[in-house]
Amino acid sequence: MADKNRLLSTHLKAEKSLLVDGYDCLILVYWSNQTLKEDFLREAVDTLLQIDPSLKTEIAIHVLPSVPAGRLVFAPTGPLDEDYDDVRSFGETAAKGIRRAIKARFRRPLLYLQKHPTFKNAELVSILGALESTYVNIQVREYRPDGYPKLDFLGVYTEDFEKTEKLINLASVLESGRYVARDIGGADPERMTPPRIQEYVEDLFKNTDIKINVISDVDVFSKDYPLFEAVNRAASNIDRHKGRIIYLEYVPQDPSKITETLFLVGKGVTYDTGGANIKTGGAMAGMSYDKCGAAAVVGFFQVVQSLKPENIRVVGALAVVRNSVGSDAYVSDELIQSRSGALVRVTNTDAEGRMIMADVLCKLKEEAVHAVNPHLFTIATLTGHAALSAGEYTIVIDNGPARKAGTAYKLQNAGEEIGDPFEVSIFRRDELLFPKGRSDEEDIVQSRQLASSARTSRGHQGPAGFLLLASGLEKHGSADSKPLKFTHIDIAGSAGNFPHPSTGTPVLALANAFLLN
Repeated sequence: MADKNRLLSTHLKAEKSLLVDGYDCLILVYWSNQTLKEDFLREAVDTLLQIDPSLKTEIAIHVLPSVPAGRLVFAPTGPLDEDYDDVRSFGETAAKGIRRAIKARFRRPLLYLQKHPTFKNAELVSILGALESTYVNIQVREYRPDGYPKLDFLGVYTEDFEKTEKLINLASVLESGRYVARDIGGADPERMTPPRIQEYVEDLFKNTDIKINVISDVDVFSKDYPLFEAVNRAASNIDRHKGRIIYLEYVPQDPSKITETLFLVGKGVTYDTGGANIKTGGAMAGMSYDKCGAAAVVGFFQVVQSLKPENIRVVGALAVVRNSVGSDAYVSDELIQSRSGALVRVTNTDAEGRMIMADVLCKLKEEAVHAVNPHLFTIATLTGHAALSAGEYTIVIDNGPARKAGTAYKLQNAGEEIGDPFEVSIFRRDELLFPKGRSDEEDIVQSRQLASSARTSRGHQGPAGFLLLASGLEKHGSADSKPLKFTHIDIAGSAGNFPHPSTGTPVLALANAFLLN
């Protein structure tokens, strides 16, 4: 169940002064040549750096009688190159400072932050980094409640108290979204099976403005979502693994004020065995993170519910399924007619993510043509190619109408500001040729017949092209009377590297792009 009373890892407090009781250490996030406002702190730091120049890059604890409890956790960012470094340095440094304080068994740290001349969100990102470092996996919280939370509370000090209060309120909202996304995305395949994700989501949004509609009937899957049904087939005979399509919707109190409608489809593969094309060589480890796209959609809705934007309607869809292997598993060579009417040839059952999202995307496309200023998104840990080509960054791709609207670069800029970075890719004619049928029998092939998209040329763009064709979205390009913006977000490289915690990306970037700016 979702614990709605605690959607933060620790309680935040704003402080007007550094010299307050109740704290057991001061954590100073320090960058090179920073001018500290307080004389006693500036003098102490200068002395430390003169004694030990290595402290310019290394975290250490020092005795300093003039700070809370007489203990200073000195957390330097190290040298920052404004051409290549970004605001993440501050979040990473704050996180290291918190972890060092926890290691020293401090439970009530006060975080000192100062405005940076280049990175405008350094203070906010520092708070988010500190909170991220105190997150505890949902199952660890349930198994070992005595070890949670890691801190009693976290104080935050900046030069402006009112600004501090606004920062911690905003950080709390944003972190609550990442917290939810990490809960779902980082839990193991049995803790977050499709029915248990449904339970978590229903509990989270109970008595809120978020409407929920759940589809679990296999007959409905067969009729309306046949590509999803194929993937779900092997798991459908086991109650705890039966798939779900979960729709979420937020509508402002005054619908006449709506100026934009966001439609988000999240890939929620609770575990990916690869199906009949089973993963080998240890490649199955970490496949519980294949639900991080759906997790991010839920996290974004948590932020939406907290902020309650007046001019945006948001519709979400979680395609939640387990890609199991067994006698009922779908297999290569099957020919399936999608919701859009296209005949799809299955070529690799390990390309299940595009299958489970395509019909759902088609359903939202049908709604989008009647919506106010619609924009469709898919969010998925879709391809190994994305991780290989962009490393630990999110890849974003626009179709023609979205590209003209500048969505990918809007997301990239928003992510850069808040420490949730993107790399921009592009749809070309190759992506419409990539899924084209190879014979007279099928309209679309699911994938190329290689073991992995990571071994395929344009291996992250091609699957996005499949989503365009299989959903029928390619018919709504710039030349159509009803052009529809579509943006695909591949988080395979950025969602987290198991067994390390999931990241909750791209909740921050989406929130900054569409809810905060």
